[in-house]
Amino acid sequence: MILKNFKTNLIVLMISLLSVFSFVSLVRPGYFPMHDDMQVMRLYQLEKCFADGQIPCRWVPDQGYGYGYPQFNFYSPLPYYVMYVFRLVGFSLLACVKIGFILSLFLSVLTMFALGRWLWGNIGGSVSALLYLYAPYRAMDVYNRGAMAEAWAFVFLPLIFLGIGRWVVKKRWQDLALLSFGLMGLLLSHNVTTLITIPFGLAWAVIWLVKEKKWSAVKGLALAGFLGLGLAAFFVLPAFFEKKFVHVETMLMGYFNYLAHFVSVEQLFFSPRWGYGSSVLGPNEQVFLGAGVFHWLFGLMGLGYGWLFYKKDKKSFSHWLAFFLAVSFLVTVTFSHQISSFAWQKLSFLKWLQFPWRFLTLAVFFESMLAGFVFSLVKNRRGRLVTAGLVVGLVMITGAAYFYPLKWIRITDAQKLSGENWEEQQKISIFDYLPIWAEFPPGEPAPDQPWAIRGNLIASEFKKGTDWQKGELTVDNAGATVRLPLYYFPGMRLKVNGRRTDFNYDNELGLVTFELSEGSHTFEVKLKDTPVRLIGNGWSLLSAVVIVALTMSKKVRGRCEWLWA
Repeated sequence: MILKNFKTNLIVLMISLLSVFSFVSLVRPGYFPMHDDMQVMRLYQLEKCFADGQIPCRWVPDQGYGYGYPQFNFYSPLPYYVMYVFRLVGFSLLACVKIGFILSLFLSVLTMFALGRWLWGNIGGSVSALLYLYAPYRAMDVYNRGAMAEAWAFVFLPLIFLGIGRWVVKKRWQDLALLSFGLMGLLLSHNVTTLITIPFGLAWAVIWLVKEKKWSAVKGLALAGFLGLGLAAFFVLPAFFEKKFVHVETMLMGYFNYLAHFVSVEQLFFSPRWGYGSSVLGPNEQVFLGAGVFHWLFGLMGLGYGWLFYKKDKKSFSHWLAFFLAVSFLVTVTFSHQISSFAWQKLSFLKWLQFPWRFLTLAVFFESMLAGFVFSLVKNRRGRLVTAGLVVGLVMITGAAYFYPLKWIRITDAQKLSGENWEEQQKISIFDYLPIWAEFPPGEPAPDQPWAIRGNLIASEFKKGTDWQKGELTVDNAGATVRLPLYYFPGMRLKVNGRRTDFNYDNELGLVTFELSEGSHTFEVKLKDTPVRLIGNGWSLLSAVVIVALTMSKKVRGRCEWLWA
């Protein structure tokens, strides 16, 4: 047993070292341009929230051109929570963002090895893990798009499928906790990937239930789903039920309409074109949107070998798994092609993916698992090891060159968040999650204090937190109508002189506005939790307590094993 674990840990060390080539280009001072150039700003805003005691962070103070808006009420927060940990120990904002990308690559190779090893053994697991990491689409996600949320989705997909299979087979509480954690991680990293993963996860569960004939495991799977959703409920419930309060229509219009982003067969399977441009419809595509030649070839081999060996041994469960993975791969690449447009029209929730090629996240996942299956069929251990090494080497040689940014900029945190850069960060993607009471985005930065739209006003001691503003206002004998540099959003509460006061937001920008009589007044406005947010917070807290209780019990601790055990 000791020798067995030593070999496994040695392999974990090996694939960890081989993963370095996917992120070594980030280990240097400076930063790189990307399409989604909001990562530093989002982290900076989250840091302000936590320093201000706003936990969980929902409303950020500086975006929306300085009026603030509910960024993390709707945008998946987990990667930024992880990056914030490194911020606490002294890393710069730029370094923390790079660490976020590095961890998305490094951790995904470990989670896929855990799943692949459980299914196919050490060698098959290693092949699956390294093909999963060095898929060209992964490089495009990080070094071109800068898609932090989607990059982190790759970490949790293997945990979900591993948790399902191991729970059905072994019915250990730590596997139920693993499944809950994986589901939580995917929901809090990239919720639209969760939507398209659910059908495949359910089918995966059915396969294992039929194989093991342990129908009582369904209750555990349901509990894991309840706990996983519960752990993420503080975010998921408000994001779902309160999206009617923000502008989301622009996320589905123009460039973001899915009809403009289907991928051709040539792009999916045969095009070697690599670029750092944007996704466009047609032959002028300037970015790689394929399944990876070596990846889909091994997927095809997995389907062929699975069928061949199934005909010889119809009781072989691994071949049933291979068939499921091959079909799943074909389905996911089909949904990225225009031939599936009828399904996109029928399944209205798919429009929130914006880009059909986002199905390549799952395609890479399934084809990487299939590659591990292919090597599990080679009976000669030495031949299997040599062949796997050659294949992995070939994939890394051809793929590692993609894991490099187009440009590198020598810049500091202060430079990134000052001057023109700061103003750009304040208004970038300003219509996303802008409260619906703002008819249009502001054309100028928010004023630095309240102002009077009627009467005369002197503002003093004005302070602005992440989700609150307060100060002293002096009004002359005519009274005044006061307007704050703050968008209205459900949960806003205003107190004047310590007493709850009504206000309105019936203006073009939907800003908090109220009446004051003559004299000096104190005011405070703060965003409070709505019932939906309170329920989400409570569900998350309850789920966390249950998970801790399950995993810390003596019975479970005594049987706990390594992730890849």
